[in-house]
Amino acid sequence: MDNPPSDMPYIGRFAPSPSGPLHFGSLVAALGSYLDARAQGGEWYVRIEDIDPPREQPGAADEILRTLDALGLHWDGEVMWQSQRSEAYEAALDALRDELFYCTCTRADLRPFAGVYPGTCRARTQMPLDTPSAIRLRTPDSALTFLDRRLGEQSLTPTDTGGDPILRRKDGLWAYQLAVVVDDGAQGITDVVRGNDLLNTTAGQVYLQTRLGLPTPRYLHLPVVVDAEGRKLSKQNHAPAIDVTQQRPLLRAALQALGLNAPDLDASALLKWGVANWLDNITQLRSGDVPQPITEQGLAS
Repeated sequence: MDNPPSDMPYIGRFAPSPSGPLHFGSLVAALGSYLDARAQGGEWYVRIEDIDPPREQPGAADEILRTLDALGLHWDGEVMWQSQRSEAYEAALDALRDELFYCTCTRADLRPFAGVYPGTCRARTQMPLDTPSAIRLRTPDSALTFLDRRLGEQSLTPTDTGGDPILRRKDGLWAYQLAVVVDDGAQGITDVVRGNDLLNTTAGQVYLQTRLGLPTPRYLHLPVVVDAEGRKLSKQNHAPAIDVTQQRPLLRAALQALGLNAPDLDASALLKWGVANWLDNITQLRSGDVPQPITEQGLAS
């Protein structure tokens, strides 16, 4: 595992899926990645993860981009669309062909294993002709170690955090794990800043990076925002869309969610203040001085 050299220019990204408009939890993740990039003089890219059409909401991708722009979170370069990246994913799959197997397991088959794939189909190296199959990558039982800038050294095994990952689904659609690794490599991403709910996907991504000869970015997993019942704010939990006409209170609340108690400034000045204070805040996050996941109640207004 090779992290980017310390003198390599910073490149970060925000990669939402267009399954609905931005909600407050996704704004916090976007703002955290934006501040981290700008505080280090880096570039900040936006990538739309539109590889799951059944879950996508018409018009959501454009609305996400309009929302980011309206809040002053301006990205660098062209937006990358994963729906246009199939050739790159095919090439990566071909490079891994000796480490892949076909899996015919249904959700019912896997339910007793609590989300950890037990290796049922590992010996199946030929695609079955009569049963739909997903393509999985064999992963080792040994631990992979990576450094998280907030949580410190993490040692996780891919099999302990979900098992052999699906790279292509039974319906032929590309899986998140493959797409995110290939695209981070293609864009030269040096730093991944995202919610703590994705921490357990990281071991599998680091393993994929090593198998594809790609560098491993630096990782920073942020506390997630939860609702009044302690659930992560998400589209699945019907988190409401943010109102972009409320720029100042939204940005102040998002900064507070990231541990930054911002002064009463206008939206543009709030972003500049956040950039100027971000790196000191990371030191506090790393030392555990900032509370863990917060609720919508208690956010700045």
